[in-house]
Amino acid sequence: MAKLGVIQTVPYGNDNQAIAEASRLLAEAGKQEADIVCLPEQWLSDNVVDDFGARFAEFGRIAREYSMCVIPGAFYHRTRVGADGARRTAIAAPVISADGGIAGMQEKIHPFSYERDSVSPGSAALVFEARGVRFGIIVCHDMVFAPVARTLARKGAQVICSPSRIVSRGVAPWGMYVQVRALENRIPIVAANVSGGRFGGGSMAVDLETDDGVVNTRVTRLADGQSYAVMQVEPGAYERQRAARYADENPFQ
Repeated sequence: MAKLGVIQTVPYGNDNQAIAEASRLLAEAGKQEADIVCLPEQWLSDNVVDDFGARFAEFGRIAREYSMCVIPGAFYHRTRVGADGARRTAIAAPVISADGGIAGMQEKIHPFSYERDSVSPGSAALVFEARGVRFGIIVCHDMVFAPVARTLARKGAQVICSPSRIVSRGVAPWGMYVQVRALENRIPIVAANVSGGRFGGGSMAVDLETDDGVVNTRVTRLADGQSYAVMQVEPGAYERQRAARYADENPFQ
């Protein structure tokens, strides 16, 4: 079994307060023995983070204390490329491992609307591992594109984490996308959003249940405001169903 955590943030007065409040919720999830915890996309006031280790040092400490993996969200991230020191900007979700270090990051493959003017798209869907669980990360708008989740599942991901920032009017369709991706790939998903201001909350943990051969979603949805939830799943429970679902596909044009 594995325990997946999702944290829903709110707009804060400043980033120090934001980190302090999120750290408190993260520690609470750790006390519930969460294995992997996901936070929203761009929940800080300054969403440019060049040094993930330094910015989320407190998260790293908590990850070590509770031996859990943390996806602290997704943020504008600038890296130097080439000999001339030019910078490339992506929206990236870092992975803090159970030892507190940065194990890697997933770049947003489909920047949304205005983001395309300043952000380079990611080019790969990566699979990470924590506490024996293989997981992938879908950053916000990537949830709209079915091949992202499908690629992660085909690469061996057993669960998906999705840091997101969804405005209120988009929460209903977003919830549909998350549940459909879980259904079509037979895979649990935790999806985190910001609650308050322009953003509509509705963070959720989605597992699957079978009733007389019919698979449906079982959704734990967070209430409005700052909150968190921890969901217990069996990561390998749907691998046979997933393989059978993919095997049913026929070629077409």
